[in-house]
Amino acid sequence: MSANHEENFTWSDRFLLGHGGMDATHREFVDLVGAMLSAPNKELSRLLDAFADHAGRHFDEEREWMLSTGFPAAECHIDEHKAVLASVHEVQTLLAGGGHEATCRALARELARWFPGHADYMDASLAQWLVKKRMGGIPVVLRRAGASAPPPTPP
Repeated sequence: MSANHEENFTWSDRFLLGHGGMDATHREFVDLVGAMLSAPNKELSRLLDAFADHAGRHFDEEREWMLSTGFPAAECHIDEHKAVLASVHEVQTLLAGGGHEATCRALARELARWFPGHADYMDASLAQWLVKKRMGGIPVVLRRAGASAPPPTPP
């Protein structure tokens, strides 16, 4: 992902996975990261706190879905979420001490770089698993013209 794309990180159909709850949560994730990338320095601490709250709820919800349905790749997925939250909390501590706006923006750029791959592979697999458990088949995802689809995930 280019630096320019990261600075303009916005929601698109490219991120749709076919699980309504997950898609809504992912849209909030993208919106918050995009806000951190473009906000004035004085807003970064508040936005990072909002993102940390969101990520905690987001990752807990996915963890519960994985554990309650016996998702095979749960441990790896949960570990990745823990690593992201650890980085977020570390940057929150730095910002609370004053300064470090550049570090916060670097975190936001890294989140914008990380999210598409995580969603395409780990979350797409989870979305397919959850929909298949509930409906008996994987979701069909309709995207608007120009929104690229993630590569298919293995069964």
